[in-house]
Amino acid sequence: MDQALPRILVVGGGAGGLELATRLGRKLGKKKRARITLVDANMTHIWKPLLHEVAAGSLNSTEDELNYVAQAKWNHFHFQLGRMCGLDRERREITLAAIADDKGDELIAQRTLGYDYLVIAVGSTTNDFNTPGAAEHCLFLDTRDQAERFHRLLLNQYMKAQANEGLSTTNEPINLAIIGAGATGVELAAELHHAARLLRAYGLDRIRPEDLNITLIEASQRVLPALPERISGPVTKVLGDLGVKLLTGSPVKEVAADHLLLANGEQVPASLKVWAAGIRAPQFLAGLGLETNRINQLLVQRTLQTTLDERIFAFGDCAACPTDEDGKLVPPRAQAAHQQASLLAANLRRLLDGKPLQQYSYRDYGSLISLSSFSAVGNLMGNLTGSVMLEGKLARMFYISLYRLHQMALYGVARTLLLMLSDRIGRSTEPRLKLH
Repeated sequence: MDQALPRILVVGGGAGGLELATRLGRKLGKKKRARITLVDANMTHIWKPLLHEVAAGSLNSTEDELNYVAQAKWNHFHFQLGRMCGLDRERREITLAAIADDKGDELIAQRTLGYDYLVIAVGSTTNDFNTPGAAEHCLFLDTRDQAERFHRLLLNQYMKAQANEGLSTTNEPINLAIIGAGATGVELAAELHHAARLLRAYGLDRIRPEDLNITLIEASQRVLPALPERISGPVTKVLGDLGVKLLTGSPVKEVAADHLLLANGEQVPASLKVWAAGIRAPQFLAGLGLETNRINQLLVQRTLQTTLDERIFAFGDCAACPTDEDGKLVPPRAQAAHQQASLLAANLRRLLDGKPLQQYSYRDYGSLISLSSFSAVGNLMGNLTGSVMLEGKLARMFYISLYRLHQMALYGVARTLLLMLSDRIGRSTEPRLKLH
């Protein structure tokens, strides 16, 4: 009986894809109206806007991760481990690449999965714009593994300095450069300063907070160029107070092992380099036979259907979706993916009921930037309030609530409240920073 049900295949277990699979499982899978399958290359999910906290060590990813197998069981959908690498639109099948174990031996052979309706929500990766040396010498924060690698490298510097105590009387500074002063770059810079203070408090004091030299580089003329200037102003002040060096108005021309070369000729010393500028969709999307743009995003209509195949949908960062304003695209933001997941869950139910699809209209509810424990800045936008500027503890509270809303969409209200209680208890029994 299950095989005769309409097959809805969701590829990508990021915030949008996982929310969609969960909603469809509860509405369609539980009632045996469709077979919902989620595909992802990893076994667990962590909210991508938290990766800068994983990198700094402020967040222990093993405690905040969600297991796809368990989520599927609890919410009446199926999970398949795999990475999409091909599409056969005539046969309505996707191809999943072979999976190897830690030794390089094939664990799962290449295979295909069939669908009646396909949803692609594979997100985006950082765009280094083919800058010479960037791929070889920069760290990226696209995945949990990358964020954890950065944390290990940073912690190793502290442990090395601590082990040399008594051998040298001088402090060796850490020169760290962050390319891109968007939300990720700004939040990472503040989080790293917070981590430096905690590391000193835990006794790793051979590298003082003032010895962590952070340079934030932005090709545009100001930090947070995609957000209103009234937000970037207070953020710039806080970063300056923390000692972050801001270099704006000149892109990175070349990356070397121990420095960056800017287009204006300036050389920036850096032993650790994080590239956090720009996005692009995964390269494989350009080879699926669907329309894509120059950064590999799938072109979709406002119903979120791809332009060449009405049975294939795409949303989130990997989709180029027009807004209701001429010539503009929906920005690659978490709130857009959340809105689109809600609309697509409703549209797929409407498809099964033979009803016409609704069109997506982007609604900007504002922007919030977290500056770790130091501050938060942002604006909220709504029909009743208009645009309200927030700063400090109130802005921080709203910022945290965004993650709680994501948890509620996945776990429900009751379990999210239990998670909040567990987090509060954990703060009193565990280190405030991951020290391994």
